[in-house]
Amino acid sequence: MLYYALVFLVVAIIAGVLGFGGIAGASAGIAQILFFLFLAFLVISLIAGLFRRA
Repeated sequence: MLYYALVFLVVAIIAGVLGFGGIAGASAGIAQILFFLFLAFLVISLIAGLFRRA
């Protein structure tokens, strides 16, 4: 799942280097949202795993 966040980050870096500021900003924003979303899923998964073992 983190793969998609990395893909959008790479797209943002490439677009920024080539001068496409709007695309770079949008891709970086999407990558940031996906990263924090997947991070929240990881925390929820870890907490659910702890409750399942107890």
